[in-house]
Amino acid sequence: MPRTDPVSPARRVAFEVLTRVEGGGHSGDELRARGEGLSSRDAGLATELVMGVLRFQGQLDYLIEHFSGRPAEALDMQVRLILRLGLYQIRYLDRIPPHAAIHQSVEIAKQSHKRSAAGLVNAVLRKVHLRPVDWPDLSVAFSHPEWLLERWEDQYGSETMAGIVEANMAPPHTFIRVPPGRTPPEGADVTPVKGCWLVDSAQEAGGFRVQDIGSQSVVPLLDLQPGQRFLDLCAAPGNKTAQALEAGVRAVAADQHRVRLMQLTDLGVPLVRLDARRPLPFGRVFDRILVDAPCTGTGTLSRNPEIKWRLRPEDLPELQARQAAILKHALDALAPGGRLVYATCSLEPEENDQVVALYKDRIVRILRRIPGRDLGDGFFAAAIQGTTC
Repeated sequence: MPRTDPVSPARRVAFEVLTRVEGGGHSGDELRARGEGLSSRDAGLATELVMGVLRFQGQLDYLIEHFSGRPAEALDMQVRLILRLGLYQIRYLDRIPPHAAIHQSVEIAKQSHKRSAAGLVNAVLRKVHLRPVDWPDLSVAFSHPEWLLERWEDQYGSETMAGIVEANMAPPHTFIRVPPGRTPPEGADVTPVKGCWLVDSAQEAGGFRVQDIGSQSVVPLLDLQPGQRFLDLCAAPGNKTAQALEAGVRAVAADQHRVRLMQLTDLGVPLVRLDARRPLPFGRVFDRILVDAPCTGTGTLSRNPEIKWRLRPEDLPELQARQAAILKHALDALAPGGRLVYATCSLEPEENDQVVALYKDRIVRILRRIPGRDLGDGFFAAAIQGTTC
């Protein structure tokens, strides 16, 4: 008779994904890759565990020290992850009995060649209670790095900063793109962005593309018209290219990475692999250009919570230099009188206002979406008018 695995599929996948994220992987990609074959229930729990642990990591690490007497960073990485998972289930999820969370955590330790740590895991998790704990500072209470909280408070004020944090700590809403002439799925709710509809989950998308409302807000700034030559310079995964095609443009999609570019093959447009930090292989031929620049992604922490634990202030100057180079070369491909939209899903001025400052006299519109204040992800976009000659 085959031996039953004592670790549930959802918890096993969650632990594997979190381990990969610690090594530099992206939570969403890892969940999709490792969650194949899971039942919908197990896939949902695995996602809840991974995203919850990453969102509340600051609080969880403080709780590890509170209940164990040891700083979380002093523990072996996998033991730390096992304790985070166990603590999250006990203190943040009402539907999971504590004894089940403890037993499963101990089994994960044993199967991860951490048998010597199984006793520690068991002892620490058995001390966990549900009484309130006084957080030592705002960074722990908000489960965000202190430097991010300080810069958001300086830039947006304390009330807006708190709204950003609250939005980051909650699961994101699901929005879909419904092209003109198509009927949205039953139960979808209309939003202020034309063609954007809110649904309960990706399973309710009805075959339509899932695309955040902030992302869908960018393309209208291009003022697209039928027949225009359109370049999406950092196009993958293709949502904005597909949205632009609704206007009847003649599109070219470009991206630096071949694997990511291949995600756009179903759009039926020419695909060009290039590094936009260097001069582009075009003349001034495009009526409209979208630069959806690579960025920190600090506007997307609800769906990409690992970003806040990886990002460092010293990363921003290098990103800004890359973004400025991409924008300069993109403008060289813009036809006289055309329009370019520079966009990021970042909240940081170094990646937004400071990048477009050189062209401030040509900016015709700016879009700024802030999580907590606006629905969906945070976005910045500036529409820049081309020169006339």
